[in-house]
Amino acid sequence: MMNPALIAELGYLRVVAAAPRVRPADVSANVAELLRHTEEAVLNRADIVLFPELSITGYTCGDLFTQATLLNAALDGLATLCRETAAHDIVMIVGLPLAVSGRLYNVAAVVHGGRVQACIPKTHLAATQEFYETRWFTRGTDVYDDMVRIGEDDVPFGADILCVDDADPSVTFGIEICQDLWSVEPPSGPLAREGATLIFNLSASNDLVGKASYRRDLIRMQSARTYTAYVYASSGPGESTTDAVFSGHCVVAECGDVVAESQRLQLNGTSVCVDVDVQRCARERMAAASWSMDHHDGTMRVVHLALRRSIKDVVQRRIDPHPFVPHGAAERTARCTEILELQAMGLAVRAQRSHAKALVLGLSGGLDSTLAALVCRRACEILNVPFTTIHTVSLPGFGTTTRTRTNAQHLARAIGAEFREIDITPSVMQHFADIGHDPESHTVVYENAQARMRTTILMDVANMEQGIVVGTGDLSEIALGWSTFNADHMSMYNPNAGVPKTLVRELIRSEADRLDDLRAVLVDVLDTPISPELLPTSADGVQHQRTEDVLGPYEVHDFVLYHAIRRRCSAGQVAVLALLAFGSTYRDAQILHWVDTFYRRFVAAQFKRSAMPDGPKIGSVSLSPRADWRMPSDAVDIPWRDGVRRIAELAGVTIID
Repeated sequence: MMNPALIAELGYLRVVAAAPRVRPADVSANVAELLRHTEEAVLNRADIVLFPELSITGYTCGDLFTQATLLNAALDGLATLCRETAAHDIVMIVGLPLAVSGRLYNVAAVVHGGRVQACIPKTHLAATQEFYETRWFTRGTDVYDDMVRIGEDDVPFGADILCVDDADPSVTFGIEICQDLWSVEPPSGPLAREGATLIFNLSASNDLVGKASYRRDLIRMQSARTYTAYVYASSGPGESTTDAVFSGHCVVAECGDVVAESQRLQLNGTSVCVDVDVQRCARERMAAASWSMDHHDGTMRVVHLALRRSIKDVVQRRIDPHPFVPHGAAERTARCTEILELQAMGLAVRAQRSHAKALVLGLSGGLDSTLAALVCRRACEILNVPFTTIHTVSLPGFGTTTRTRTNAQHLARAIGAEFREIDITPSVMQHFADIGHDPESHTVVYENAQARMRTTILMDVANMEQGIVVGTGDLSEIALGWSTFNADHMSMYNPNAGVPKTLVRELIRSEADRLDDLRAVLVDVLDTPISPELLPTSADGVQHQRTEDVLGPYEVHDFVLYHAIRRRCSAGQVAVLALLAFGSTYRDAQILHWVDTFYRRFVAAQFKRSAMPDGPKIGSVSLSPRADWRMPSDAVDIPWRDGVRRIAELAGVTIID
């Protein structure tokens, strides 16, 4: 359980997509099932529940749709649904056949507050192979009445309707029905252009071998194309099996991500309940140039709803603590292979265009330089040049451990690269003498002098070898400013610039699984604590300077990076999401301290990013000042840190600076 005020900060809307048991033409049984699922949705504190196409009667009634008995029963069933749900705040979207001015339409009815608020007819009728909808129904484009009488109410009728929550206009939804999604120009396109952040699709798509994955991709891509939360519910196995089988496929996608999916082929019905982020849709649209250039004709009619969202103390949505990391062995292997190819191709082209005869790399035995070495290796394969083109340089200093020093040697030899070791201690000590710094004073001067000396040596070696210095700093370090300006911050090309730390680990692990000759050293690199090794070791040679002791866990920082930059969430939303993602691993006060640390360091480090070297964009987040990210170097962090502190107050914890 979580403080409802914290969950409210996220602005989520809870939706249910349900595929109940149906009996063709048994309206009373179907209505009872619709009510059962609605009661479950209410208990789950859902705000909107969606049912399949023609769910009041069943989709497979055939010529029974022309029978007045069935049509009248459907209207009576709709009236029952209105009456039985009047006491609830939930919005119900159900399907039924509706006769209007001598024509029969396949419609979606929006029920709220004990009334039918709108009726939307199906635009594109299925009329091929096993589908015969044009035999009974009229297309939604052929509508001559913009209102329809249902009971004692005149109800807006037509495919040009948007439903808007008066209290929160970001909750604006449109409706399309089954085949509408499969058409060349689905109605959801114009609905989204005119402001819909949610699209509900009542469907009766039967199942065939392979159709479910195609359908899922169709839903996912339409949600991406329209920047909407797309909620889809399709008829279940209770429909007639005379010529087809229906699986009850329910899917919810959000801006290209499938966030919930039901089990299929469940005899007793199925459903999914999930929180969708409608504010994300608005944020994505603001960032999309194509969206702002699209034409809005303002022709949609608006139905105003007074939604009262239920108070929620849990989040019905998976919050992935590692959003940059692929899931599943097959996906991980494919993604890591693709990422390494992108990095290597960028480096290969840069080396070729700069006529470099060598790739010069400072090899520390840590994660980032190890990944850079693997990228260099693959770049040599692409260029068809020997691995001796890679010139690795180990630069031990005051804090270098035997473990990392040995791993650097073993990795260079295993790759087949040139290797040399240059102890920077004498030159740094001379530098201390030159500037009058006491070597016993382990200040930032002590640390940064080592980092700058290493970069000076690498640049000079590159000049000697007519090569380029390959950078190693990853996206997480770039975000946090965890580098020394004009030292490890600088290179001639940085293939790691678009790879966050949590993904660096996965890339190395994937290569360890693939390359027998490198496995042992790569596994040991993965097991080595992350450290800049700039402070002296203890008497027994152990390095106690650990990066995550200073910054906090990289997994938390990568999570914040993803949601703050890629998802463009507010600082308050990021803080709440971090609590949800890591609450079982770390204490709330720790998590919020690290979130605050991220924003403080991120804003302060912009001057480093403004001068960062070239490097390829790899995923959806890039901080290159020439491409994705532009901000003033003297910006202030107050609004973001205030947002985190407000969440800390709600959570009842104190952030310690």
